[in-house]
Amino acid sequence: MAERVRHQLFLPRPLSDRLAALAAKPGASKSAILADAVTAWLNRRGASELEDRFALWLDRMSNALARIERDGNVALETLAPFIRFELSIQAPLAENDAVGRALARERFEAFVAPVGRAVASGRRTMWPEENAR
Repeated sequence: MAERVRHQLFLPRPLSDRLAALAAKPGASKSAILADAVTAWLNRRGASELEDRFALWLDRMSNALARIERDGNVALETLAPFIRFELSIQAPLAENDAVGRALARERFEAFVAPVGRAVASGRRTMWPEENAR
């Protein structure tokens, strides 16, 4: 059994009455009830300290994720009408139109290459002022 230290404390009458009623049950004692209550309170304080320690970091992470989600939504909402527009105005190529297909491949490469370079370098096309960070 761990060494026990005697404490003298004062409780308001209603709280003392509730403690006495609870301790009157078989197998319960005031000391055990108070020890459990103080342990639970101290454990909650420890969890609160962890929350206080990581709250700022978690808030920053949450804000960064929100910006990423917003940027992704903006990109998708911008790209979808563009694709819909392009598909609606472009006539399909004939089966034997090798020149048209070659031109389409060149245009596609010209479109994809800068996107690939931007993604690889980490720079952003839409918000260049944020690249300075």
